[in-house]
Amino acid sequence: MKFLKFYLAIFAFSVSLTSYSQYTDVINSNRPGVSKSAFSVGTNVIQFEAGPYMLNEDHSRLSREDKSYGIDFTARYGLLWEQLELNIEGTYQATKRSFTNTVANEDKFSNFKTLTLGAKYLVYDPYKKAGEEKPNIYSWNANHKFKWNSLIPAVSVYVGANFDAKDNPFTAYGVEGFSPKVMIATQNNFAGGWVYVMNFVKDRIGTDQSDFSYILTLTKSINSEWVVFGEAQGISSDFYADNLIRFGGAYLWSRNFQLDTALTLNTKDTPSVFGVTVGASYRLDFHQDKEIDNGGELGDGSKAKKKKKSKGDKKSRKSKKNNRQKQEQNFDED
Repeated sequence: MKFLKFYLAIFAFSVSLTSYSQYTDVINSNRPGVSKSAFSVGTNVIQFEAGPYMLNEDHSRLSREDKSYGIDFTARYGLLWEQLELNIEGTYQATKRSFTNTVANEDKFSNFKTLTLGAKYLVYDPYKKAGEEKPNIYSWNANHKFKWNSLIPAVSVYVGANFDAKDNPFTAYGVEGFSPKVMIATQNNFAGGWVYVMNFVKDRIGTDQSDFSYILTLTKSINSEWVVFGEAQGISSDFYADNLIRFGGAYLWSRNFQLDTALTLNTKDTPSVFGVTVGASYRLDFHQDKEIDNGGELGDGSKAKKKKKSKGDKKSRKSKKNNRQKQEQNFDED
């Protein structure tokens, strides 16, 4: 009996970690990759994700080498509805550029590569009624086998506004001020701890650096603390084009704190790319589940309970008063 209780407890814990609701019991970060989950952090949750990085870019044809250091950061907040998330994200980088084709010389510059304010909304959630599917307590295989309906992804849309400073060395000439950014994000949660995320992004719309990019991320949870991932990103525009590959992992330090690291490579030499990043994610969890009690009140139902209790007390006092009156009447008759 003790062994049965133990395995049921482990199963319940694993189910809570792979919950498909917006809010989860443990932090759900977009790091260490650069793709965005289809789900929000949950209402009244404030989440910070950031990490320093080192990036080397060697452009063989131009005899140019860039050595850069920077930090990328994101702040996320779940507002009003479980499906809605507001966020601000950016990347600040300092670069030392060296030319070796003629007389050796160097140049140093720094600025925001990206700075974007946006909102993401979940428009379709196939896992919304997943809680109605009862687990099979007699078969591990039945709970972990492939399900065809898992091929239907959750889908969210994102709308944001970029801000680029004037004469930014990381953007094309003439790109400055505000420009729109849109994205479609999908997410599939498969049995066995596999998660597949796809992002399709159109960035800096209407400018001379209107990028289109896709990001494909596959994540695998090793256990309740460790996660590994692989990611492919393609970028296409008149200003810059590349195919990047990332891989790494994350460690869940506590339910609200995560550490991560990743490597970035590419498939060409114009320039060749090698990057290393480490980072962390932390959330302030003020989320409260809304409940509906018998009194029809949202929240903990305390008002309805007090009202119900008050009515019961009145009935009880009235009943006692009637009994006393009857006793006095019988006494007078005697």
